[in-house]
Amino acid sequence: MIPPQKVFLVDDEPALLRALSRLLRAEGFEVIPFTNATDFLKAHEPDAPGCLVLDVSMPSMTGLELQQHLIDAGSNLSIIFLTGNGDIPMSVRAIKAGAVDFLTKPVKDSELIGAIRLGIKKTNEKRSTQNEITSLKNRLKLLTTREQEVFLHVVTGEPNKQIASSLGITEQTVKVHRGRVMHKMGVDSLAQLVLIAERLGLLVSKD
Repeated sequence: MIPPQKVFLVDDEPALLRALSRLLRAEGFEVIPFTNATDFLKAHEPDAPGCLVLDVSMPSMTGLELQQHLIDAGSNLSIIFLTGNGDIPMSVRAIKAGAVDFLTKPVKDSELIGAIRLGIKKTNEKRSTQNEITSLKNRLKLLTTREQEVFLHVVTGEPNKQIASSLGITEQTVKVHRGRVMHKMGVDSLAQLVLIAERLGLLVSKD
């Protein structure tokens, strides 16, 4: 059975918080409400799944300030802003910082639910990407110092003969190291190895 998808609500209006909670629970979401950003931060885990629906104007800490806190903490949680008095510069700032949407109160139920479903999808994608990067970094740690050197030369397109000359080893030794690199990184082609290097930030993508 698939567990319900989590929606974190942060809004200092208790009546709105209750109304949104009822709506989203009726849609099958697991709702975790907070009346202020500070309480949310105390309970939040950076790798938590789900989506955050966040008011902009709140005492002690604004929604935009909370967004920055989450960015600094490396959180993957997607954010949907919900405000009664936002403006264009504010919305632009929020979206540029990675918010999924910037909605104005009162919001249509269908519009909010659609944004939340998109937000949860984006959170899952970010978590999946992060897990993949972590896995690749762990594989990279399996390489010896020499294998890492060969890896970096190989992904830049250098032929074995040139790599051998650069590292002061024989061409046959390069081939052996190259094979071990391919095995430990779990790939069977140079193209896949180059892609891994790009994902790890070891190469500048050509895109």
